[in-house]
Amino acid sequence: MAALVFCAASAVAQNGNASFDAANKLYEQGKYAEAAAAYEKLVQESQSSAAVYFNLGNAFFKAGQFGRALAAYHSAEQLAPRDPDVRANLQFARNQVQGPTLAFSRWQQWLGRLTLNEWSLLAAGVVWLWLLTLAALQGWPELRRTLRGFLIGLGIASLALCACLGAAVVQNRVLRTAMVIARDAVVRHGPLEESQSAFTVHDGAELRVLDQKDDWLQVSTGPNRIGWLRADKVLLGTW
Repeated sequence: MAALVFCAASAVAQNGNASFDAANKLYEQGKYAEAAAAYEKLVQESQSSAAVYFNLGNAFFKAGQFGRALAAYHSAEQLAPRDPDVRANLQFARNQVQGPTLAFSRWQQWLGRLTLNEWSLLAAGVVWLWLLTLAALQGWPELRRTLRGFLIGLGIASLALCACLGAAVVQNRVLRTAMVIARDAVVRHGPLEESQSAFTVHDGAELRVLDQKDDWLQVSTGPNRIGWLRADKVLLGTW
């Protein structure tokens, strides 16, 4: 993990970012909480980048704050979706989480291989190719028999990619995820402190948000684990 943070740090330090360099020095000195605070200040000052979020995740991870580390890695991944170091650290941090957490289906993992913009460009490209082929056949009707199979294939691909794009929009823009940032958090059967305990989640657990009532969130790690959790125990996002 340490080697990865230095690679990211040097790339940005060359741009003369003194504040980032100072945060990196705190990390190198083993002052992980102070380094995390310094990286967070950069984010608040709109000086965020994939490297800043990546190093912020490393600092939180070293400080033992898995939930905040995961949230930072997710933010880095959104800015640099192809970065292998970000993906490796994200997965490594996820593997350290104890207890129940949200299980992503193979379909969700497959959708995550491309960003929302990439799904949009891919779907739009195939749809336009289908439309241009239809237009071309109006001018050269003698090609209809030759291109019939190609046209049908493009139509099926267009429908499939538009469906994938719709699913990606739901996953990235509609569904909310709660990242647990407390060491232990009790999920209850109702939105009250007096409600009976349903199950307990731990730092770094990822939960699907189903509903919200005042300061409580209805969350789930799957169809058999649903309950209410105080909102101050989590960070919210659309990771």
